[in-house]
Amino acid sequence: MEIFRAIIQLLGGLAMFLYGIEVMGDGLKNSSGAALKRILEKVTGNVLVGVLTGTLVTAVIQSSTATIVLTIALIGAGVLTLKQAVSIVLGANIGTTVTAQIIRLSAIDAGDNWFLMMFDTETLAPAALIVGIVLMLFVKRKSSKTVGDIFIGFGILFIGLGLMTEAVDPLSETAAFRSALSQLNNPLLGIAAGLILTVIVQSSSAMVGMVQALSVSGAMTFSMVYPVIMGINLGTCVTTAMVCSIGTTKDAKRTGVVHIAFNSIGTVLFLIGMRILEANTAWGTGWSAWTVDSGVIANFQTLFNLVTAVVLLPFTNQLVKLSMLLVREDQPQPQRHPQLHILDEKLYISPAMAVAEATKAVAAMGELANENFRRGCSQLFYYDPELTKEIDLDEDCLDRFADDSSRFFIGLSKAIESESEDRQLDLLMQTVPDYERVGDYATNLVELAQRLQQEKTGLSNSAKGELTLICGAVREILDITLDAFSSDDNGKAKAIEPLEETIDDMVMILKDRHTKRLKSGTCSVGAGIVFMEALTYLERAADQCSSIAVRMLARNNESILLNHYDYLREIHAGNDALYCAEKERRRAQYIQPLMEIR
Repeated sequence: MEIFRAIIQLLGGLAMFLYGIEVMGDGLKNSSGAALKRILEKVTGNVLVGVLTGTLVTAVIQSSTATIVLTIALIGAGVLTLKQAVSIVLGANIGTTVTAQIIRLSAIDAGDNWFLMMFDTETLAPAALIVGIVLMLFVKRKSSKTVGDIFIGFGILFIGLGLMTEAVDPLSETAAFRSALSQLNNPLLGIAAGLILTVIVQSSSAMVGMVQALSVSGAMTFSMVYPVIMGINLGTCVTTAMVCSIGTTKDAKRTGVVHIAFNSIGTVLFLIGMRILEANTAWGTGWSAWTVDSGVIANFQTLFNLVTAVVLLPFTNQLVKLSMLLVREDQPQPQRHPQLHILDEKLYISPAMAVAEATKAVAAMGELANENFRRGCSQLFYYDPELTKEIDLDEDCLDRFADDSSRFFIGLSKAIESESEDRQLDLLMQTVPDYERVGDYATNLVELAQRLQQEKTGLSNSAKGELTLICGAVREILDITLDAFSSDDNGKAKAIEPLEETIDDMVMILKDRHTKRLKSGTCSVGAGIVFMEALTYLERAADQCSSIAVRMLARNNESILLNHYDYLREIHAGNDALYCAEKERRRAQYIQPLMEIR
């Protein structure tokens, strides 16, 4: 019964340990998401910089899995090259050893030293939990919850470690436990055990923590431990790189291959090195029978990954070539507008980075919609069937992106905790339909041009002059909107509404003027209907720009966010001097030339 209870306690401690790592990792990723994105994007072709970046990022977010997943996602987004990714992976293996070094704090014998006592598990764990719960319940800052998560996860991690350590005591006295440990003297069995258990648990940090907890039994020797640590490093390849690269780009899969090659080569080199040391009596053979503790285990894991990285660093190009040999390129399939295909659910692991990449993708969508609208306008004057085919193909791309992004945003919304990121996501979710409608209006203009062709009629010179002027105004408002959105510039966004209202006035004038032409018989009915419908689509495209601008301004303005209709009503009433001045400038630019067309 005592053994059964110890096993349950060991597994329960492991569960708490895993949960603590998860909570702490989530807090670290959420609190450092923006910085993490900037760091990863600045990785250059310098391999050493990549290794240092991978080490730093993994040490901060406490997960080599997260780092490699993000790296693979950034490859798919075109932010990183394969060579840059390989260097980050080398660094990630070093960074993940920080967890084991933190865990060794539990082995400190504080004695009567009050300073060292602060690092003792029995003091550190409850202290971290107290700080975490105070931050979450009593501090009202936006960042307090994520920082609180870090402390609470840290506390839970050490409590779980303590439970595992306590469970080892009764287990270590059993013959079955010692017999199982003795099997690890066979290096191949040790490697297999570490690999299989890591694949099951899906956390190399948790497995190293368990080995560190088992070491308190005093029954583990160095010859038992080092193969297990190497097996754990191999196991993390299966649980991260290979799994994460399934269904992604070829370069992402090659990154997974490099991760496996890195740890496999390191394992082989260390096995050979250990055998040479054992066979060389000049070095002595007593070291293999050393009884290890938590610190020795942490140091060996760090040494293994550091030495392997240093040895393989000069061979980065060869690792890249090996991965390209094993994962061959398919017959190239040209991808239309690849910038619309960068959204990857793997980015959910870092919400800040996911929002940033999504913003780039929506900006690319806006650029394509803008271009399609320009081409749609040109079709009204000089119809080109080949251009119509291009417009239709790009419209399909816009529609597919709208569908794909909707699913991506819904999933991302569940991972976001920051209010600023949540508001940015709201902007993206509402901007995509606006740009999709702009693309639809381009198709509508093409259909109007086709109708003119089929009816063998055309617009009068006056109508063409008027359309040229208003099309120019709409193209300009689309350009300003895209520029404001891409650069995240609220100042530029404020310049959109005066031009939009000017376009509304132009539409009213042109509809009234064209109605008179129809009554006088100077314009055919068919051409007249096309002209009026074209005005409708032009006005609606400008309206979408106004919607995007208002939502941009609303992100940081509660009054606009709560009721943007009041904001528009206020500025339209002439109560904003800057708005009025800009509107007068736009009227001089477009309304006055319009009145001169006869």
